Amino acid sequence: MNKLYFIPVFFILTLAFQKSKAQSFPEMDASPMDLVMAREDKKSPPIARVIYSRPQTKGRDIFGGLVPYNEVWRTGANEATELTIYKPLQFGKTVLAPGTYTLYTIPREENWTIIINSDTNVWGAYSYKKEKDVARILVPCRDAAAPIETLSMIFRPEIDGTTLLIGWDDHFVEIPFKEI
Repeated sequence: MNKLYFIPVFFILTLAFQKSKAQSFPEMDASPMDLVMAREDKKSPPIARVIYSRPQTKGRDIFGGLVPYNEVWRTGANEATELTIYKPLQFGKTVLAPGTYTLYTIPREENWTIIINSDTNVWGAYSYKKEKDVARILVPCRDAAAPIETLSMIFRPEIDGTTLLIGWDDHFVEIPFKEI
């Protein structure tokens, strides 16, 4: 008779344990991932895409502090920022072929070096390989009109391509990509 009670209780406890495990999720990442797309308009095919993680200022000194000047930065948090090009685009003097790249930057007070690198699926900038650079350009660093708490990126459509805006804390840069 004890065996008859044991079997249903065992199954009920097993189901309850599985259900409690299935409904628990890990805590949200402190720097959640985001994605931005460049399109001529909402109905046109994509030109480019960026996937990046969005750290927050949280009262910290960002540029020259958390993000040192004159050092290669992953341009976000966690994995290095990923740039996918869907059609040939001019980046400075280089024509980028369609494909996926890593977007690194070297922030400075007056300007940033923007780096397009062929080494993908990398964590941070720890494994950055200069020999994998496809192209580099220098862009001015500008003062933001208002503080930007969370690292933000957006594509601005242009008549001849698109511009990637990257802003955080009290600075932003504009990175032009021209259609071929």
